[in-house]
Formats: sequence, structure tokens, C-alpha cells
Amino acid sequence: MTEGFVDPAYSRRSLGDVVPAVARAIGSPLAGDGPSDLVLPDAAGYVVFLIDGLGQRLLERYAHAAPYLAEIASTPGTAGVPSTTATSLTSLGTGLTPGQHGLVGFTARVPGTDKLLNHLFWDQDVDPVEWQPHPTAFARLAGAGVQVTAVNRREFAGSGLTRSGHRGADYVGADDVDERLAAVLDAAGRSPSLTYVYDGKLDHTGHKHGVASTAWLQELSNIDAAAEHMRELLPESVRLLVVADHGMIDSPQSSRIDVDDRLELRDGVALMGGEARFRHLYCRPRAVDDVVATWQQVLGDRASVLTREQVIDRGWFGTVEPQVRSRLGDVMVACHGDTAVVSTHDFAYENTLVGLHGSLTPDEMTIPIILD
Repeated sequence: MTEGFVDPAYSRRSLGDVVPAVARAIGSPLAGDGPSDLVLPDAAGYVVFLIDGLGQRLLERYAHAAPYLAEIASTPGTAGVPSTTATSLTSLGTGLTPGQHGLVGFTARVPGTDKLLNHLFWDQDVDPVEWQPHPTAFARLAGAGVQVTAVNRREFAGSGLTRSGHRGADYVGADDVDERLAAVLDAAGRSPSLTYVYDGKLDHTGHKHGVASTAWLQELSNIDAAAEHMRELLPESVRLLVVADHGMIDSPQSSRIDVDDRLELRDGVALMGGEARFRHLYCRPRAVDDVVATWQQVLGDRASVLTREQVIDRGWFGTVEPQVRSRLGDVMVACHGDTAVVSTHDFAYENTLVGLHGSLTPDEMTIPIILD
């Protein structure tokens, strides 16, 4: 830990280690898979249930709202950097670190342009297979004869994010809890199998209302009940593995720094990407040192302001491949505490959110790995 941050546990207990661990447990280890601290018991099949936004710290703090999940022993793991959905889901599906798969944040610059690619909405004319060219872990398992199924909302089928991180799995669209459960039970009835299922409601509720809000606690209770019901109906030969992509913190308006109120933060910055808790700053020529100095002076101990080279040296993105390097900001800003860096001009909607994530605090980085 540095600056109160949790470093990503790549090749030990990170999201990218989950599918390789499942592959070993169902008897179909992935070629080239190295040693990992994440060792799972042998089984005919696994259901990997990813709950968006359920950090380990949140589960511990609000265990009363999730008695089923909270009562099962969990040895936590970590998200990657940044601790955000697009990055994490791609790490899970590919078995790669962010520096390898290249989805390095909520938004990142398309190299050679002045445009940001939003990895969730895929709002630029960018081929997902060219952007993330590596075979996914899902595809590699399917090629080895494993039944690999992804159960998610219909609207996400064929999206850029799905194609980047989850191609190779049979995609089943399911828009409500009953449809989702039926799809999971059907897929998990085959052997050997890996069934991935996603729930995004807790994250959505946390963004809108904040963690520990009445709405968030109710949603956590609903998801806990759904997970328990799924376990009850799954065959005994199939294990349920519950994970999350990141945690979340509430950031009050008083803790936010608006670059449109502090215009000196715009000096030397050609484009600002990332997200409020982890900013990528793409600088004008020869402006990096000045940008670092200005941002450090304004933010003080509220954030770590680092150059691209410093971040790479810290290993936050794992090994960074050449084609990914220019997607990273020349300068990156990782927020401490509940600080957020916003732009009411460029990212107006983001500033309306209550719950945020993306940085390396324990509440954001530490995720549950729950086996039943």
C-alpha cells in the first residue's frame, strides 16, 4: 500500500485471475497460465456471478443487508486500475491486466485524435477487436470444449465492451431476475461449464443515491436473496463464485474540485479523460512537468499526481503493451479520501452522481471472492 492505496494483486488474486482459476478447477487449464494464489476446488462447472459495485468493505460494513453473502467466508481480491467497470469486466473475461487488454478507464484517448473513447458506450468508430486483439479467456476455454455462457441484458449483446472482453462465450440475453436464473440453470446443467452472469443494479443505485442509502441497501438485499436462490437451485456439482468489479465511495459536492472553477488546471492539458476518481490528462507538447506541478499544488494531499512513466513503474496497469501506452494519460490523477475531480462543462452528468469509484482506496479496490 502506498498513500493509503491498495495495489492491484495481478497474478495473485485479481479479477484477471478468476477465469484461469476456474479453468484449472474444471480440468481445462489455460495454456501458459502461471501460478496464482487463487486456487478453487475441482467441480464439473462454475457460475461466476459478478455484482457490479459490491466492494468487500461495503459488504462487511452492511452485512445485515446481505446475510447470505456476508456469512460465507471470503478471502478478498482486488480490482485492477482504474477500479471501474469497463476495465474490470474486460480483465475478468480476458484474464489479462489493463495494460495488456487496453481498456484503461471509463474514457481514454483514441491515439492520434483529440477524441475520447467511452468504453462503456463505445461512442467512437473504433473496432473492438482491433482495440483489444487478444483472444479472451472465455474464447480459449470454449475452444477447449468447455461450455462458456455469458448471461447479461439483451442491450449489451454485441456491444463494443462485450466484444472486447467477452467474445467467445455464448451470449444469452436476460432482462429480469427470472429470465437470468433460467438461463444460468440451463447453461450450468452442462459439463464442463463456466457460466458468467452480471448484475448492474447495485452500481446504478449507488451512483444515483449513494452507498448506504435506503435504495442501495434494499438493492443489496435483493441481490443477496437472488444469489442465495440461485445457489439453492444449482446442481451440487456446480460451484457458485460471487465476485465484484470494484467498490464505491460517496463523494459530497464539498469534496469535488471543478476544473472549470480552477482554470489553471486546464493549462497545458489538451484533453482530459478517465473519470472523476482517476483522471487521465493528455498534455500539450513539453507541458508535462508544468501540468504535474500545477495539479500537485492545487490538489495537495487530496490526490496522487503522477506521470505515465511513474504509474507504469508502480505496476498499476500491469505490463503495458506498446499499443496501449499512448491510451494512458501523460499525467494521471488518483484521488485520495472522497475527493473527485470533475468538469461541469465536459462531464456534466458525472457531477450529478453521488457514489463514485476508479481510484485505489481500499473501499474501491478490494473485492469479495465468495465461494459456495
